Amino acid sequence: MKTWELVFVALVVVLNLQLHVHGVPQVPCYFIFGDSLADNGNNNQLKSLARLNYLPYGIDFPGGPTGRFSNGKTTVDVIAQLLGFDDYIPPYVSASGQDILKGVNYASAAAGIRDETGQQLGGRISFSGHVKNYQNTVSQVVNLLGNEDSAADYLSKCIYSIGLGSNDYLNNYFMPKICTYMPTANFLSTTQLLGFDKLIPPFATANDSDILQGVNYASGAAGIRQETGNQLYHNGARKFALFGAGVVGFTPNSISLYGTKGKACVEEINTAVTLFNQQLISLVDNLTYVRLLGHM
Repeated sequence: MKTWELVFVALVVVLNLQLHVHGVPQVPCYFIFGDSLADNGNNNQLKSLARLNYLPYGIDFPGGPTGRFSNGKTTVDVIAQLLGFDDYIPPYVSASGQDILKGVNYASAAAGIRDETGQQLGGRISFSGHVKNYQNTVSQVVNLLGNEDSAADYLSKCIYSIGLGSNDYLNNYFMPKICTYMPTANFLSTTQLLGFDKLIPPFATANDSDILQGVNYASGAAGIRQETGNQLYHNGARKFALFGAGVVGFTPNSISLYGTKGKACVEEINTAVTLFNQQLISLVDNLTYVRLLGHM
């Protein structure tokens, strides 16, 4: 899908959501799985460098810093408002009682699909940890609603957004093999830093042998995401909104560490992310087909 088409689709979704801002929410609950783009305080109690519960972060947010990696609202905060919720979805660390019936935010900064992702930053909750926390929430929902059937029916009407994968590249796949490389990163070739015999080429000119390593990693990450997503499905989730990994080759950190060779971004990183997102699209298509077959 072309960039302008994606923008158009996003605009249509937002305009449609705006029609339902007031009144009863469009869905009974909204569950959020993600990284720093969605974290609203789950890392605050962790020993982690990926924790921003202090100024100037939150300077434009009511009440000040909350742990959000933003000066104000995050994307999922806005989505919750557009869905019609009268308050933000609470973080897992503080959600309790009847509050969990409107949803829970499990996002954790520095988290990835793979458990080891972000480990150099200290504490974080990986995707598998998100799911374990969600399973605890499900047990609480069953208790609140009285039985498993009522809970299953309720949860099937909720929205589950999953936005993980970028850290699996920024804070895992493309991290230097030896941490002591970091202080002298500018004096080492990108090839050395990545640990490859040669760089991953631009996607348009890559051949099968060139991108095999990147494809294998992307397939593995997408596979873990599928397996973990299946656990959510078996615990009541039915309506999914999946976000691909961002084009993190444009981030200041990537550009300062690896350089762009006169380009607008670090093409090798964006090429690798493209491979992952392609795997994710195939995964969604396959899962949708399998689910449809199961209901025929």
